[in-house]
Amino acid sequence: MGLTTGRRTVFAAVCAVAVASIYAAQPVLAEIGPDLGVPDADLGWIVAAGQLGYLAGLAALVPLGDLVDRRKLIAAHLLLTAVGAALAAVAAQAWLLLTGLALAGLFAVVVQTTVAYAAALSTPEERGRTLGVVTSGVVIGILGARVAAGALAELWGWRSVYVALAVLLVTLAGVVLKTMPPDPRRDGTTYRQVLTSLGGLFREPLFLSRGLIAFFLFASFGTLWSGLSLPLAADPWNLSTAQIGLFGLVGLAGALGAARAGRWADRGCASLVTGGALILLTASWLAVGQPSLWLLGLGVLVLDFAVQAVHVSNQHLLTAAHPDRTSSVIGGYMIFYSLGSALGAATTTAAFATAGWTGSSVLGAAFAGCAFAVWAAARFARGRAEVRACSAS
Repeated sequence: MGLTTGRRTVFAAVCAVAVASIYAAQPVLAEIGPDLGVPDADLGWIVAAGQLGYLAGLAALVPLGDLVDRRKLIAAHLLLTAVGAALAAVAAQAWLLLTGLALAGLFAVVVQTTVAYAAALSTPEERGRTLGVVTSGVVIGILGARVAAGALAELWGWRSVYVALAVLLVTLAGVVLKTMPPDPRRDGTTYRQVLTSLGGLFREPLFLSRGLIAFFLFASFGTLWSGLSLPLAADPWNLSTAQIGLFGLVGLAGALGAARAGRWADRGCASLVTGGALILLTASWLAVGQPSLWLLGLGVLVLDFAVQAVHVSNQHLLTAAHPDRTSSVIGGYMIFYSLGSALGAATTTAAFATAGWTGSSVLGAAFAGCAFAVWAAARFARGRAEVRACSAS
């Protein structure tokens, strides 16, 4: 069947805008806190609210992609994500903001439905390439949102960020309905059967190991991006919201540089790419924790390269192992992602309040080291089969 470049681009755009609804708060936390009366130590929960909503959606909503027309499902979830963004835009109290962000996070799992649909429409030979392109959209949303949110907040305040997101989400819902092929379901599988199948995945060694790697991987990622605005806005740098947002461009460059990880995975090197990238991830925190903007920028570049390389490799291995239920396997895998991201978001601000940016950096490095330990243990259990396959290719 295969996918055209145009459809890959639409899939990537859906992922970028949907995931931005969760992460757009990160560069503007310093503005949201005083406006809504949220103390610094609790600011991480603003990001964590979206992550927890996302977690619920992964378990309850993503499996629907194996039951119903994914084109209509994607459009509906984009519209409901827009409702959550609109609530956040008008929130006058912290509880309403958290409610809006949790609702946006719940339906932002459209990202995983989109990734699974893209994988299902791809031929086996191009699946890694497609996942590399589409998940690059996720990274663009996570990191590009920092740049856009910082600029918008500088001009019109933090609420304008969520107004813009709501408009983009509604627009993309229409684009999906016009450009994506129908996706009928006729196999008679029930929602209960899909959920039971999802539960069974947690007993598979490949799924469990890749899920645990993702948990610690995105805890490390969340430690950086949910806490970075706090030291940058404080002495000695005192950067503006727009200047802080520019760090998203550095991370974006690193992450997009790892898009080729999908092609490496197509050649059978996914596990080796994972191990090497996790070493880079751990080492990147040595630069991130230094009192230098140049070293911090270098560390951000390397960190986001490593995270994207591991993430693409994980999804390639899992969708290749379960081509008949890509939505369920991606949804289950991303439960680990969401839990890890929420952990990083909630703990980095507490670590910063206690021990400054050094404390946050030690925390991020520890999460990265745990991810590497899981990979090493799984690799030892499997033996050297993949090394031979990758070398032969």
